[in-house]
Amino acid sequence: MRILHVMAGAPEGGAENIMLESTLALAGAGFKQAVVTRPDNAWRISRLGEAGVEVTTASFSRLWPFPTRGVIHRTIEAFQPDVIEYWMGRAGQFAPARWRDRSIGWYGGYYKRSRFNNCDWHVGLTRDLLRHIRDQGVGEDRSSIIHTYADFEGSPAVERSALGAPSDAPLALALARLHPKKGLDTLLEATAQIPELHVWIAGDGPIEAELKAQCARLGLGSRVRFLGWRNDRGALLAASTFVAFPSRYEPFGTVTVDAWAAGRPLVAADAVGPAAYVEDGVSGLLVPKDNPAALAAAMRRVISEPGLAARLVEGGRISYEAQFTKAAFIRDSTALYERIQKAATSKFPARL
Repeated sequence: MRILHVMAGAPEGGAENIMLESTLALAGAGFKQAVVTRPDNAWRISRLGEAGVEVTTASFSRLWPFPTRGVIHRTIEAFQPDVIEYWMGRAGQFAPARWRDRSIGWYGGYYKRSRFNNCDWHVGLTRDLLRHIRDQGVGEDRSSIIHTYADFEGSPAVERSALGAPSDAPLALALARLHPKKGLDTLLEATAQIPELHVWIAGDGPIEAELKAQCARLGLGSRVRFLGWRNDRGALLAASTFVAFPSRYEPFGTVTVDAWAAGRPLVAADAVGPAAYVEDGVSGLLVPKDNPAALAAAMRRVISEPGLAARLVEGGRISYEAQFTKAAFIRDSTALYERIQKAATSKFPARL
């Protein structure tokens, strides 16, 4: 089966990682694939190329869309995909109407259906996103949920000392874009209440200077390290004591699955995504959003309460194995692609 992925997206980000890792998993399962994407992430493009995935680049400019429309049209004609998946709303706006019967709109957030007007099929990342899709009039027969996956088996831990953390100190890892909705200011306020805690924040974004100034005001000094964007999540997770996920707004949050897959306790704010999947006290600890005291109390529990970390890891592992493995992702994606392939009526010229 031949799958074409179209992704505009940012140079880095959670949805961009999901697209990459999904494509790599499908490549390992034997799918023939091609990708149309922006040229602004050489690392992602090289990973796709190493997996045998054809990559074509385009600007995805909304002000001058015609070159991108031409790239997508030519790629479809040359590659002749059985299924075309448009990752997020901007990519969906470039979908040609001619191939709508084999086109999927992928929702990593609460996008308007109008952004996928030329997609007959719709996929949500979470149960609530699937509800959102169907509330906009998409029938059950044309909408599905495909969970993301994580696989960090065998990832060696990064050397703590190389990133400024003592080997014997509790270490919280936050994997997050530096954006107000991620609640990292709440994490810093909570960290100030736990003198022994060190924190790594892996991500970049517009409020980096603001967060660093907050660290200085709180006297956190060397206990908090801003690592920038990282492509070695498995190594960071393996070196951490637990994962802190304080987002104010999160439709899902792949960090939840990352923590479960890596066998790390999870402390998360009760944004809609984590609250829908994390069972408090079983697969993680849920705390109210924007509440540094509650977050600090939960982090102290993970550090000091006998047996709690192990119980949370076990609960997370059970949730992970049930829904978020690579095998489950490939199974569910294959089933959907086969339905689309069977239903499509549009035809390509015979391949020479």
